[in-house]
Amino acid sequence: MFSPYPGTGWSRPDERPQIRGMSYATAAASKPRSKPGRNRHVGPAQRLTAQATCRTIATDTGAWCSGASAWAADARREFLLAQAFTNGFPDQARPGTGGTRVTCIIWDWNGTLLDDVCASVNALNALMAPRGLGPETVARYRDRFGFPVSDYYQEAGFDLAREDWERLARDYHDAYLAQPDLRLFDDARPVLNTLAACGIRQAILSSCEQSILERLIGEARLTGCFSRIFGSDNLHGLSKAERGRGLVRDLGCIAASTLFVGDTLHDHDVAAELGCRCVLVARGHQSRERLLAACRPVIDRLDDLPRLIAEGIC
Repeated sequence: MFSPYPGTGWSRPDERPQIRGMSYATAAASKPRSKPGRNRHVGPAQRLTAQATCRTIATDTGAWCSGASAWAADARREFLLAQAFTNGFPDQARPGTGGTRVTCIIWDWNGTLLDDVCASVNALNALMAPRGLGPETVARYRDRFGFPVSDYYQEAGFDLAREDWERLARDYHDAYLAQPDLRLFDDARPVLNTLAACGIRQAILSSCEQSILERLIGEARLTGCFSRIFGSDNLHGLSKAERGRGLVRDLGCIAASTLFVGDTLHDHDVAAELGCRCVLVARGHQSRERLLAACRPVIDRLDDLPRLIAEGIC
């Protein structure tokens, strides 16, 4: 049976994972209707692959899914995203994107695929309260968070001249990992699956410490989606530009055909250093206003991304 989760082997709704107590609902799925796209500039192999993916998702999900509406919504999103590639995946990108289409995507993790802003703020408040600081709010956090992370801590009121920074970082991560609401964004998995089905290689580049990063990705059962997973060798939240250069080399991708997807100005800066294109998502660790000051396009949801790629906008 076809698995709508490439690289995972799942074939039934009850095999979907749980992350820290979050249960994915099972539901019925039926073949959705979609209008044909206007952009027909697709290669034969790309068209056949995407069409087969659409047909299989549409028929097989209906064969084994049962339950309520959440699963149907996921299946419908996957179908429509794949259909976008069927009707509009360009052999050449539009002017302004270097004349090449996207063949590799480098993903940030925290705030891009993982919905963890509230968990991060809660963990920070657990450190701030005993020091008479805060409380931090999500809005204020998104307006001033940045890299290196130590600069944000100082702005938030921590006295790093007196604090043991190593211990502070450990205490934060202990509080962060204890949060019950770490979960993927609802559109993360369908988008990853659609891009993989269309032959785009994907990798993770994160400032998250490597073992923590692998643990969280493993709990989400996403490990098989990525060719490489590059995290940090420490807890300090430093720049990831150097590791990004190593990642691009390891992937064997051309920088001009690689898209970096993140949620912070630092992600934009790293993409610029690597010579990659960049799209930022405005629901993560920095506010939309800050992102728009440095980058276009800025999107609200990940399921906007396949359309932008298909239309050659990024």
